[in-house]
Amino acid sequence: MNPVIQRVTDRIIARSSKSRAIYLDRLEEARRKGPHRGALSCGNLAHGFAACNASEKSDLRSLTKANIAIISSYNDMLSAHQPYQFYPEIIKKAVAEVGSVAQFAGGVAAMCDGVTQGQPGMELSLISRDNIAMAAAIGLSHNMFDGGLMLGICDKIVPGLLLAALSFGHLPFVFVPAGPMPSGIPNKEKARVRQLFAEGKVGKEELLEAEAKSYHAAGTCTFYGTANSNQLVVEVMGLHLPGSSFINPYTPLRDELTRAAARQVTRLTDLGTDYLPIGKLVDAKVVVNGIVGLLATGGSTNHTMHLIAVARAAGFIVNWDDFAELSQATPLLAKIYPNGQADINHFQHAGGVPLLIRTLLDAGLLHEDVQTVAGFGLRRYTQQPLLENGELRWVDAPLQSQDPDVLTTVDKPFKATGGLQVLSGNIGRAVLKTSALRPGTEVVKAPAVVFHSQHELEAAFKAGELNKDCVVVVRFQGPKACGMPELHKLTPPLGVLQDKGFKVALVTDGRMSGASGKVPAAIHVTPEALDGGNIARIQTGDLLLVDGETGKLEVLVDAAEFAARTPATADLSHNLYGMGREMFGAMRLQLTGAEQGACSLFVTEEHLHG
Repeated sequence: MNPVIQRVTDRIIARSSKSRAIYLDRLEEARRKGPHRGALSCGNLAHGFAACNASEKSDLRSLTKANIAIISSYNDMLSAHQPYQFYPEIIKKAVAEVGSVAQFAGGVAAMCDGVTQGQPGMELSLISRDNIAMAAAIGLSHNMFDGGLMLGICDKIVPGLLLAALSFGHLPFVFVPAGPMPSGIPNKEKARVRQLFAEGKVGKEELLEAEAKSYHAAGTCTFYGTANSNQLVVEVMGLHLPGSSFINPYTPLRDELTRAAARQVTRLTDLGTDYLPIGKLVDAKVVVNGIVGLLATGGSTNHTMHLIAVARAAGFIVNWDDFAELSQATPLLAKIYPNGQADINHFQHAGGVPLLIRTLLDAGLLHEDVQTVAGFGLRRYTQQPLLENGELRWVDAPLQSQDPDVLTTVDKPFKATGGLQVLSGNIGRAVLKTSALRPGTEVVKAPAVVFHSQHELEAAFKAGELNKDCVVVVRFQGPKACGMPELHKLTPPLGVLQDKGFKVALVTDGRMSGASGKVPAAIHVTPEALDGGNIARIQTGDLLLVDGETGKLEVLVDAAEFAARTPATADLSHNLYGMGREMFGAMRLQLTGAEQGACSLFVTEEHLHG
């Protein structure tokens, strides 16, 4: 193993010894009470299988056949989730063929940051992860199930489902992807039209036409945002079947992989001899593997929160220092938009996750000795699935990249480090996605221009007030303030300023996420402005330093003067209602800071330590 990867892993294990032990004790306690259907009264059990057919009722009465829960994020408005419409019937039939039963246990909400960008609904996006986790837990709470299949793919859905699965850590779970849509117009062309629209050089009809040619079919968006980062990370963690993340929807191979996942989870239940609960599968090595996979591909910065929350749900305490140290040891091996010109389908054709895993394993950058839903050892995930005469089988992935401009080797990385920098200084802590930055843009020192919303910035840009070197500060966008929305509406105007030759950067306690691109953005600033963070003390005209090379985030004013300033306040009353926001007020105030996972659930140390 690479010594840095091993050192960080050992540090996480040591730091988490008490909390992990408590988690495993609770897992064993839950297991001892099962199989849970045997604990139900006759009336409870009859309610649980009342709608089943006669054969299923007989199987569930016997308590010897597995009952698999299906939790799904299906809705037919969002392209990534639309293919899940047909999965329950595919799964139920496949499970029945191996002598078990599957029941649809519950649906969870699935919202799209792409639809809600710049809209009030975006303020529900991050918090929807915790809502999804709770909804999935309710579906699983009937004590009827021996295992589960999690059907989710996009931004907050997969982390939410994973949080729920780990709260039922005594059960096995397999995550079931739906795949990306086929390639549309190049993402670079879409970004070009967006910038032209921001400059007023094209109209809304031209912009809509470009967007519709990009987002044009069922499946995830093809750029490497949070949705596709989810799929890659979950596969590297061994929670998907090998090679299954990026097979397009509505193909024979996609459907056969869904059937295989359904069959596989029945083999992992406590009713057989290969019992593998997800709470034991997800250990410290698996968590570190997920982070390394993210860093090696320049994936979504959302996972600097999601993976921390997920780790804590399994009893592990991870922080941004762990991310930073792992990033220094992990080379950037993939160029997928916005880190390059290729989309996720091109990455798949170049060799995809199986080749990436082989490359990282051979370099000692991933732990091989881990459990996966496909069996022990991550080397199994260097294979890719194919159909041969209608039969699903796995074969070794190509030994070399089919396109070195998209997926490269450790010897010739696109960058020596993993595309993520943690920034610290007198403003607080933040993360900076460096994988897509052009050479020479990593360091910006310029006067601050301060806003309390993205709409204020948009107005200033249109008025020509930002045509200068500047560090744009957008604050009161943190978890407690307004749910930490993504601020992608800022990307086109800031890109225009950069293309005009100005040195420009963004500092915010909000998010930019997987589509963070060529403009350096210090995001997730913590503590946030509403929670006493020094970002609230910055004034327009202050000289700010955003240094992606040395990891500094500082306001360059006299320390005594800065400390003596009264923090700014903001009228957030308009963020408290509309589009359902009034129903999430109490939950929003419970959110932890970004470095603690921005979570309202059970991830505080106080909870883990009882």
